[in-house]
Amino acid sequence: MSINSAMLAGVSGLVANSSALAAISDNIANVNTIAYKRNQVNFANVVTAQAVKGEYSAGGVQGITHSYVSQQGLIQSAASTTDLAISGNGFFVVTDKAQGLTPADSRMFTRAGAFSVDAAGFLVNDAGLYLQGWPAQSNGTFSIDPSDLNKLGPINVKNLGTAVQPTGNVGISANLDSTTVISPAEATYNAGAASMANFAAGVAGGTQPDFTMDVNVIDSLGAPHKIEMAFLKSSAAPNTWHAEIYAIPASDVSVAGPSGQIAAGDVVFKQDGSFDLANTTLFGAAGSPAVINLAASGGASPAWAASLGVAASTVNLDLTNVTQQAEASTVNQISNDGAGVGNIIGVQVDEHGVVSAIFDNSQVRKIAKVAIATFPNPDGLKAVSGNAYLATLPSGPMVLKDPGNGGAGKISPASLEASTVDLSSEFTGLITTQRAYSASSKIITTADQMLQELIDMKR
Repeated sequence: MSINSAMLAGVSGLVANSSALAAISDNIANVNTIAYKRNQVNFANVVTAQAVKGEYSAGGVQGITHSYVSQQGLIQSAASTTDLAISGNGFFVVTDKAQGLTPADSRMFTRAGAFSVDAAGFLVNDAGLYLQGWPAQSNGTFSIDPSDLNKLGPINVKNLGTAVQPTGNVGISANLDSTTVISPAEATYNAGAASMANFAAGVAGGTQPDFTMDVNVIDSLGAPHKIEMAFLKSSAAPNTWHAEIYAIPASDVSVAGPSGQIAAGDVVFKQDGSFDLANTTLFGAAGSPAVINLAASGGASPAWAASLGVAASTVNLDLTNVTQQAEASTVNQISNDGAGVGNIIGVQVDEHGVVSAIFDNSQVRKIAKVAIATFPNPDGLKAVSGNAYLATLPSGPMVLKDPGNGGAGKISPASLEASTVDLSSEFTGLITTQRAYSASSKIITTADQMLQELIDMKR
């Protein structure tokens, strides 16, 4: 009977509007939840077959839940450098445990990037989900695989030990006084017994230099060593200086010649006072690169002293800013890329997802690269507790991407994505849902009154 179908239609309206109220309630409750994506119940009519001509059978309504997972929330600044947001498409890959992961363990996806460092050093968000990324290789690169989740690992920013950066490059800005009077000792100077290295070591017969400059060199174990460059103006040719490089103390190195002497030769300047590497013999034959080579401890001369137990060192010297001008000999600046032993003091993440540890010796070491997972239909993902999602058939296949490439969003460090809930819209929805629910209940009471009228006809 049509009255019965009307009552059933009213019941379907109550059920559908109850679902709508539940979705609105969820949205309002999560208005401050990081990266929460609003849900909405959309209504679709139900059409029944009209079995009897001239009579209408009401079908009612059904509620269809739609999750707006792909909707971008507002990116807001945050205080912590490990708070991350995705500007654009994609999700962080997370797991519910940090260690002992197997291929059978589920990987989840989230945009809730309020990550912090736990007691074990792992990056974990407020829901207890551990951030996954591609570990850094020994050469600082990353082995990125677009489909293999097993190539990812939890990001740990503490268990790295200390950082040491052996000196590899030294830049020197200095001037040698072109008006320096040639020393009487220059007449008897030689790089052997009468060397400047011997003078520095206190050996009798050594020659006192006109000018010296000190360079600190860090070895492979993080220990500093003093390397001195000494200059003695030559009488053999204009714009030429005898030069030596030696260690102080001399016991830091093992050499075949004078005490601690690593290199000896002439340094030549052009007529305009600029450094002339093409005619300089300090580093070997004229024109040889300005490089100090020290073999590993106990190696061929020159080498680090066997007692140090350190690896070989190759130090490139940039002498382009060493000049010979008519002013006092002085050192303006010496730059050095070496760094002694350092401990972690902070963590930083760049827009490409590279997580790096910052050490108190100013070194920065790459740890991992955050992976971004994208889906053809993100709205088809299945929501799970913790503001995360699981892949489904409707969502389509997952692809892992480098942040900022291939359609994946960029990482916004020290930022968080806000909820997509608009309170004004939700409160408006509350009003309309309440009215629709009341109207559906009115259908039932009206149909009940009509049935009562029909029953009363028998009286």
